[in-house]
Amino acid sequence: MTLSTDLWQASRELAQACLAHPFVQGIATGKLPIQAFQFYVGQDAYFLQAFARGYSVAAARSPDWEGFQAFHELAGGVLEELRLHHEYAHRWGVNLGAVTPSPATRRYTDFLLATAWSQEVGVTAAALAPCMRLYAYLGQRLAEQGPAADSAYREWIQTYSSPEFDALARRLEGLVDRYGRDDDLTRSAYAYAMACELDFFQAAWEGGKS
Repeated sequence: MTLSTDLWQASRELAQACLAHPFVQGIATGKLPIQAFQFYVGQDAYFLQAFARGYSVAAARSPDWEGFQAFHELAGGVLEELRLHHEYAHRWGVNLGAVTPSPATRRYTDFLLATAWSQEVGVTAAALAPCMRLYAYLGQRLAEQGPAADSAYREWIQTYSSPEFDALARRLEGLVDRYGRDDDLTRSAYAYAMACELDFFQAAWEGGKS
């Protein structure tokens, strides 16, 4: 078993909790309150900017050219994802320039950037990987459930269930396997990021009710 697979398996309970979360299931049924998705779009756009920076720092700190190229190309994938969020924002009237990060978002982004600047790239890759693998997992599971035909969130499911997004997740996991060490620091970074993902969905769910 590869390191990335082992880390994912160790966090499957958190992944299942994310899948069962009412925010995620609301996307599947199309019944998620629009206010919750509006809140999520703003917070996720803020998060993705930090995520892209994390990739860029990892690229600069990469010990070889192959890693440099891979992290930069993954950052490009985040920029594509951000373009989708700008479309969402325009469609649902979200002013991304006025977004204030929630405590959950700030905890997650501060953790990612602190890790990228202070740790070896293997630990950084382990901190970044849960987001990519979890979203691929959620997209694929929701696609299997069969989203409601009139769901306003079908595009979200299509994006994260796509083979292209899964390929990005696998590429990042390859960097975990290439540079990561199977030690407490790597495992704690992965586990903490996965816990942040669940907190992120909970914050969006609560933010949509305020």
